[in-house]
Amino acid sequence: MKNALRKAEVLLEALPYIKQYSGQTIVIKYGGNAMANERLQDTFAQDIVLLRYVGINTVIVHGGGPQITHYMERLSMNVEFVDGHRVTNAETMEVAKMVLVGKINKEIVSRINAHGAQAVGLSGDDATLIMAKKREHHGADGPVDLGFVGDVERVNPEILNNLIRDEYVPVVAGIGVDSSGQSYNINADRIAAAVASALKANKLIFLTNTEGVYRDFGKEQSRLIKQLDLTAAEKLLASGALTEGMVPKLAGCIEAVAAGVGRTHVIDGRIEHAVLLEIFTDKGIGTMIVP
Repeated sequence: MKNALRKAEVLLEALPYIKQYSGQTIVIKYGGNAMANERLQDTFAQDIVLLRYVGINTVIVHGGGPQITHYMERLSMNVEFVDGHRVTNAETMEVAKMVLVGKINKEIVSRINAHGAQAVGLSGDDATLIMAKKREHHGADGPVDLGFVGDVERVNPEILNNLIRDEYVPVVAGIGVDSSGQSYNINADRIAAAVASALKANKLIFLTNTEGVYRDFGKEQSRLIKQLDLTAAEKLLASGALTEGMVPKLAGCIEAVAAGVGRTHVIDGRIEHAVLLEIFTDKGIGTMIVP
């Protein structure tokens, strides 16, 4: 009976959040260990299905950098990074599309479908969902040509809105396309922020391999920041104190909040059911960025 009562208390704690978010849209950037660990892949899919059944619309955006590197190495291809950006020639772009669109995207879709929701896989090429422009990168020694690495120029959300209306779960791979049809490899964190902004989502959630955003990360006295407003987040981003991987995530949070997204979150994807813990519990987890 005690166990049953505890379960009832959990459901009652979730009830006001179900009421609040039912009919709303949440964008989730899926990556890190949550995407690499089979058990976490399964619990993430369960989370998405539960959200769908309580009336919360979800859009998933994913990357797959480590997987692209893995397949490039298997093909004996040169793997080169400049300031955290993968140098992407035509052959690398072909492998990136095969891995992101043909493998990872379909695996995520299949898992969600297997648990009882209906997911649909997309990339920026589909209905010109993500219009891209070539990234102009400036390194320490001047301009660097990164090849087919892009930035988001525009998101055309019509196809996402149509899928959401029909109760599908869109799963978006981190590929964009320009007006000539050329594909570009784009940081999935920035795509997630652009998609959330275009949809005027209620929430944007980044799954990461840390508990959240830390002040003075890596130092002995570093501590988790539970909440930041927009001004404080901008100051932290400009301070140079963040790790390379956290920079695009916090930048994405700032971009989305400034564009009207209600709240953004950086949470630990290594925790089972991390998405449910953030959305349906009073304390939540990770770091929240608010207007």
